[in-house]
Amino acid sequence: MLKAIKDQRTLKENLMLASSTAFVAGVTNVAGMLAFLVFTSNVTGHVANLAKHIVEQNYHQMIIFVVWLLMFFAGAFVSSFIIRSFSDKSRWRANSTPMVIEAIILLAVAIYGHNFYKETDTEREIVICAVLFSMGLQNSLVSNISGGLIKSSHLTGLFTDLGSEVAERFHPTTKDVKPVENKILIRCTVLGFYLFGGLVGGYFFDLYEFTVFYFIPVILLTIMYYDVSPLALHKLSRMFASGKRQTAS
Repeated sequence: MLKAIKDQRTLKENLMLASSTAFVAGVTNVAGMLAFLVFTSNVTGHVANLAKHIVEQNYHQMIIFVVWLLMFFAGAFVSSFIIRSFSDKSRWRANSTPMVIEAIILLAVAIYGHNFYKETDTEREIVICAVLFSMGLQNSLVSNISGGLIKSSHLTGLFTDLGSEVAERFHPTTKDVKPVENKILIRCTVLGFYLFGGLVGGYFFDLYEFTVFYFIPVILLTIMYYDVSPLALHKLSRMFASGKRQTAS
């Protein structure tokens, strides 16, 4: 899921990446909404709120929303910078490093929220910063890997693309419908798993509160394990075969 670049990716790899990261975004967004009363996987609403507070001249809230927007931007910047820095050395390392950072941040949110969070305004604002940064990391990472095809939480753009692609699919001038159908399937997968993640996040947050955030790093680590396990098994099999040859000789 993480090694192949845009032109080398199979439909299966794109569907797995889309489903897993959209599920993470859905869980994070709904759990963040229930915990902090703020959407944490996208920034569209934050821009609207920023405009509202500018009109009302509410300077404290203006600063907060500007910082939140910058944290999402910073996550996207850091993710893209890391990918470009490591892509010539190791594609897997380039793409897995932002995901490792995201997992560490969300694990820290889970630990802090479960053990130390006192629901003060300052704590809330800082924790939201951390979650927005992690979602910026993920959105940029997934977009880079898929060549812009997958955006795990940008549903406004998803519906725009989906509408255009459905129109292309049924337009009489479209000759090769298979690539368009694959794109439609990927968009629907993102939408479905984002909704599913939101339902799961909401249900389990009501039961376990911040404990839900412990499961998000597990999903991210599973994505990385899926990519590295074939390589690890290949190396182990070669070591085993080499050991058998040395014993036989």
